[in-house]
Amino acid sequence: MLLLAAIFFILMFAGLPIAFAIGIAGFSFFLAAGTIPVSIGVQQVATASQSFPLLAVPFFVLAGHMMNRTGITPRLIACSNVLVSWMAGGLAQVCIVLSTLMGGVSGSAVADAAMEARILGPDMVRRGYSRGFTGAVIAVGSLITATIPPSLGLILYGFVGNVSIGKLFLAGVIPGLVMMAAMMLTAWLVARKRGYQSEGTALPSARDVWRAVCDAKWALLFPVILLVTIRGGIFTASEVGAFAVIYAVLVGVLLHRELTWTGLVEALGEAVLDVGVIMLIIVMSGMVGYAIIFEQAPQTIAAAMLGLTQEPLLVVLLILFFLFIAGLFVESTVLVLMLTPIFVPLVTRLGVDPVHFGILMMSVVTLGGMTPPVGVAMYTVCGILRCPVEEYFWESLPFLAAIMLVVFALALMPGVVLFLPNLLG
Repeated sequence: MLLLAAIFFILMFAGLPIAFAIGIAGFSFFLAAGTIPVSIGVQQVATASQSFPLLAVPFFVLAGHMMNRTGITPRLIACSNVLVSWMAGGLAQVCIVLSTLMGGVSGSAVADAAMEARILGPDMVRRGYSRGFTGAVIAVGSLITATIPPSLGLILYGFVGNVSIGKLFLAGVIPGLVMMAAMMLTAWLVARKRGYQSEGTALPSARDVWRAVCDAKWALLFPVILLVTIRGGIFTASEVGAFAVIYAVLVGVLLHRELTWTGLVEALGEAVLDVGVIMLIIVMSGMVGYAIIFEQAPQTIAAAMLGLTQEPLLVVLLILFFLFIAGLFVESTVLVLMLTPIFVPLVTRLGVDPVHFGILMMSVVTLGGMTPPVGVAMYTVCGILRCPVEEYFWESLPFLAAIMLVVFALALMPGVVLFLPNLLG
């Protein structure tokens, strides 16, 4: 296992794409083991792709790209603007609320951050917000997408850890809203200190709110329909992904009448590229997953951690700390695929609900995408806004601290995370 990890990190820091770094490291394990036929490694690559639940990934990726071309995004921006632009730091508040609403559409933190950086970022800079503050609000705010359904990370966690995806979706709603509130409070405090003004003078009227909500109703209804159909037994997680694509087409063609043939072709092309990257990582991880089980890594790590303490909360906090450090260097998808088989049996053995742990894990590993040195969302936003990474980092610290406090509180209060799954399960 140490050889596998060493080869992976050497290749990754050498600039090799993550999927190939994983594949070469996994294949090296079979070559070095001597007792395992190399053909089994190839079989594991094929086996990793033969999974019905994994169909949810390409379907939701495609649905997210199509919804961005159906007029949903402008309506969500308008709705967010009416709801919170009157607060101090109005546009920053709009970004945070939009991240929450887009979580039910895009399912991807990086996609959400890139979209907001292109659409709202330049306007924020023109209105006097610093580039670092603008980038921090957009990038760290996109973390909410990791918990609000349909989160692609939760789908992968549920698939690898054999955890109910429907329960994970339900469990992510309240933590996502709590993160939104923490981010909004932080943005309000910073805005008040720096004199960032609101975009309006008074609270919106009930009529304005109703009009904005009605205009965005098809986007706002999507996550509700998603949760109801999964928990009601109407669709599986994979089937609801296919439904999401059909829903996007119906909204774009019949209701908003903004989905064009050109837009459809562009959405398909972008989805193919995204799915290709994600699925290549997944299938290459099949060899690593086999190596982890063969070397009995879960049992070894469990014994080491339980040797330190058998208090469930302390073990969970130790794991989260390790995940946070790992997330600084490794992309979240890779961490979910490689570490879920190790940590889920461990926390389950200690009596920790795997649904509760899944929300904590996804929040922490996704946070790595917003931090140096290899944060994908961070570099995406900074590149679009032409913001120095150093300026972004210092401006992001209050928001990162707020998110860490929320994660710590959720670790202490599993009832908050599990309220909806227990209520509707």
